[in-house]
Amino acid sequence: MKCIFLLADGMGDWPVESLGGKTPLEAAHTPHMDAMAASGVVGLCRSIPQGMPPGSDVANMSLLGFDPARYHTGRGPIEAAAMGLVTWPDDLIFRLNLVTVSEFSDAGVMRDYSAGHIDTDIAHRIVAGLSRTCAGIDMSVYPGVQYRHILVLKAGAETRGVKSFEASMAVRPPHDITDKPIAEDLALFRKSPILWEFMTKAATVLAVTNHGSRANAVWPWGQGGTLSLPPFEEKYGLRGAVVSAVDLVKGLGRAAGMEVVDVPGATGLLDTNYAGKVAAALDFLTRGDFVFLHVEAPDECGHGGQAADKVEAVTRFDRLVVGPLREALAGTDTIFLTACDHFTPIAVKTHTTDPVPFVLWREGLSPQPAPAFTEALAAGTGLVVEQGFDLLDFALDRAGRRA
Repeated sequence: MKCIFLLADGMGDWPVESLGGKTPLEAAHTPHMDAMAASGVVGLCRSIPQGMPPGSDVANMSLLGFDPARYHTGRGPIEAAAMGLVTWPDDLIFRLNLVTVSEFSDAGVMRDYSAGHIDTDIAHRIVAGLSRTCAGIDMSVYPGVQYRHILVLKAGAETRGVKSFEASMAVRPPHDITDKPIAEDLALFRKSPILWEFMTKAATVLAVTNHGSRANAVWPWGQGGTLSLPPFEEKYGLRGAVVSAVDLVKGLGRAAGMEVVDVPGATGLLDTNYAGKVAAALDFLTRGDFVFLHVEAPDECGHGGQAADKVEAVTRFDRLVVGPLREALAGTDTIFLTACDHFTPIAVKTHTTDPVPFVLWREGLSPQPAPAFTEALAAGTGLVVEQGFDLLDFALDRAGRRA
């Protein structure tokens, strides 16, 4: 028996006027997910624990079977784990975005959380320059992919045994405030002399440097201490791997002792290497038992408010990921679980806590079907998995893995 979990990040949505009142999932051409829904088990899952923010870090940790209320420390530590960074227990680890703001002042507005989806090579040159900017400041900057990087405050988690201000500051994720004023966040940053010094120096350097990108500021957020997760194989008895372009999923996999498969050309965008991800998943299943295959593109389109692109992202997910895997694994004993981690509605351009649709399929499974795979039809089955970290257990039990 093999199990493959197909995750379309941010696929869930609300009805969109420009799509004739349909959601992108309803508007997309998804014959493969629809076929599984017609003979599988369809329902909703609450991927975000009550009281926690609807971030991809929280949602994906939950869907991999780990309770975020127990294990989650922040977005930064997860992505640091993906990079294999060695940190001390008292270090404070931030996710660091390269962003575009209208101006770095209280009059400024967040224009782009990704600095125009900055090219990774250009970003690395900028981060190298920011590392020089850090000289004399007790912090380190580490390059990641595109706009996503890591900032570590050495011994920044506590001061004389008391949680530091930096550890508790509630800065908004930049993707949550597109086209919104940044004054309230800058007020928080100013209360941290070390972060404010770094951010003001970075804005000055980016303003006068010909770096060939739209990046004109940095944005630290999602901070926390070092991540520690139980081994996935001990929890489920399955040797697992993650296939993703984004560091947060890689970090979760690495922290849980799963194999992290790097796929050339996996961008996290609409043009990602879908075939490479499918091939990587199939290759791992020749020696392992479980693959978590994550596609980021629908989420990026949701953040951009791009309805037509999000429809295309969902269509490609079905045609280029779900379809080829169904064909390649036809006749084998394989459990398919397909879902999204959270909604990223076009209307708000950020994540929400709506319960997410899922479809579970295995040959011979006793069905709880829907005519197609959509948010509304999944809700109509009446099946709800109340805790996201129980979904994988539910799927394995319902599919007979533990019979």
